[in-house]
Amino acid sequence: MATSKHLLFELGSEELPPTTLLKMATALLNNITQGLKDAELNFSGSRFYATPRRLAVLIENLATAQPDKTVEKRGPAVQAAFAPDGTPSKAAQGFAASCGTTFDKLERLKTDKGEWLAFTQHIQGQITENLIPDIIRHSIAGLPIAKRMRWGSSTTEFVRPVHWAVLLYGDAVIDTEILGLKTGAATHGHRFHAPQPLTIDKPENYAQILLEQGKVIVDFEQRKTMIRKTAEQAAAAVHGTAHIEEDLLEEIAALNEWPVPITGNFDPRFLALPAEVLITTMQTNQKYFPVKNAKGGLLPHFITFSNIESSNPLSIQHGNERVVTPRLSDAEFFWKQDRKKTLEERLLNLSSIVFQEKLGTLADKTERVVTIAEYIADNLNENTELAKRAALLAKTDLMTEMVGEFGNLQGIMGRYYALADHEPAEVAWALEEQYFPKQSGSPTPASKTGQILAIAEKIDTLTGIFSAGLIPTGDKDPYALRRAALGTLRIIIENRLNLNIKELIAFSLTQFTHEFEHDEVYKLIVDFVFDRLKGYCLDQGYSADEFDAVISVTPAEPLDFIQRLQAVKAFRQLPEAESLAAANKRIRNILKKSDTEAAGSVGELRDPQEKQLLAAALQSARDIQPLLADRDYQAALNRLAQLRNDVDAFFDHVMVMTDDLDLRANRLALLTLVSEQFLTCADISRLQS
Repeated sequence: MATSKHLLFELGSEELPPTTLLKMATALLNNITQGLKDAELNFSGSRFYATPRRLAVLIENLATAQPDKTVEKRGPAVQAAFAPDGTPSKAAQGFAASCGTTFDKLERLKTDKGEWLAFTQHIQGQITENLIPDIIRHSIAGLPIAKRMRWGSSTTEFVRPVHWAVLLYGDAVIDTEILGLKTGAATHGHRFHAPQPLTIDKPENYAQILLEQGKVIVDFEQRKTMIRKTAEQAAAAVHGTAHIEEDLLEEIAALNEWPVPITGNFDPRFLALPAEVLITTMQTNQKYFPVKNAKGGLLPHFITFSNIESSNPLSIQHGNERVVTPRLSDAEFFWKQDRKKTLEERLLNLSSIVFQEKLGTLADKTERVVTIAEYIADNLNENTELAKRAALLAKTDLMTEMVGEFGNLQGIMGRYYALADHEPAEVAWALEEQYFPKQSGSPTPASKTGQILAIAEKIDTLTGIFSAGLIPTGDKDPYALRRAALGTLRIIIENRLNLNIKELIAFSLTQFTHEFEHDEVYKLIVDFVFDRLKGYCLDQGYSADEFDAVISVTPAEPLDFIQRLQAVKAFRQLPEAESLAAANKRIRNILKKSDTEAAGSVGELRDPQEKQLLAAALQSARDIQPLLADRDYQAALNRLAQLRNDVDAFFDHVMVMTDDLDLRANRLALLTLVSEQFLTCADISRLQS
């Protein structure tokens, strides 16, 4: 008898939401495999399948039963197991009852620490067929579905109405009910090409049967690969390349079971519009792949996908062309209408849009961002007039028809309209770059004015929302403050800007007129920002103790923080690092526990080792001063590493806490001198060995 078999579960439904199909399929796989692990059912592999009309999971070599196991329970100590009259105590009787047995069947367990009552139970594993239905039902109930629906007179709920359920273990059906459906071995192929029932004989033949008999490619990644390849071939046929973005590629794969490429065309006059407008129109509204030429410019073609092999593909092509033309005409109309007013002329409209109840309108926000941008530009010795101009116009494109229709074009249209208004190119680019970085790992602003505006805009939002009491909790962050904080840090660090983030936060908070606890909010924001900095540093490969070593000396500039962190990481590779870290920890502990005040300066010392350490410390202090001025922390720590032998000799031969209070104070002053030199870079005592 086989000890393992393949398991297949498929749920057939009405067309599932394309933007969440992959998420649901992945969650179903994870839920089922976790359920199997929790039930101690072993398997060798697993995978999901997903199409618009089905979610499926294949489990390979799933054990036919749970393993048998022996459970040993330990009860009360034997000395507490009997009452004075020799009868079983209440504790002993309670333990026996909890084990489902009687006192006389309990055993005794002897160890080095004593003797206890015990009970050993041999549990036979349940067969897999009996466990699978509940595992699947729980897995479906745990899917990430924002809103479930009911249909007909049924009380069953799912994201879409369901029509069939396959549950096959080996070559046999596990008879049960899933979402009101009786399970079987019959699936269904393509809605139009092969709508008839198809019997799955074995789980491992599922994908092949649907492909060959059902005109369905059930493997999501296989469909993605096919769509990409055929889109590229279709674009090459019109002497271009397909512009394929991953999100749209996944959505098209989630919309089609049998994707067939169709090439369409549009009037070349629309190419006069900004390329981003055409791309957004084709991608967002129509789910088309735009086509580009060798130089990256758009061609008057698009690639769409049909979920059917039509006998008349030209009719599908012409239908799509008829649909896209009005869309592009609307975009052309918005472009022409928007050009009738300059961005500056739209400033008055900003007062009609509330940014946040306590923080006022977009006009109020603009006024604050102008002030903050000027402050940043002054601190960086950059062009304040360009920074102020960019900040003034930053939100004006939100008042245009184009951005009103296509919100994702904010900033991009600001750049186009600013250039059309003959604003300086630096200002125009800053209007787009204020939203950079748009996501994790994406570029930060390239222009200085863009960097200044992006920081000013993000800091105003961050400090404003915190001051309004809307602090992110858990996974709730409606104003994207985590992204704003991390984006600010990335801009400062990756563009090597010497900017004091703490002073910037404090300055920004002075711009608000509503009532709030200034000091409390300031601390919350600083902690929040440095928490994001820690995450950033850990992602960059730095360790938690290296971060702690630097944050202990509270640098206020993110760039300076990273430079110190780089130095600490390099320092700990030195042969002297472990010894000096331990010595610094010892010094810190001595200074912390001492009830004697260290002398202001090091006075008379007696032993040659302490005199040598003083001379070495005074020389290193002179040597590292210019290095610290240049923020060459790595060179400074390398120089301080040369103190190792003198520090070791000091601790080997000198008693710090001597009864001579004056000498003790001088020795404490010497240790303070050594410790403070290291603290000019980082607290290396925080480094773990």
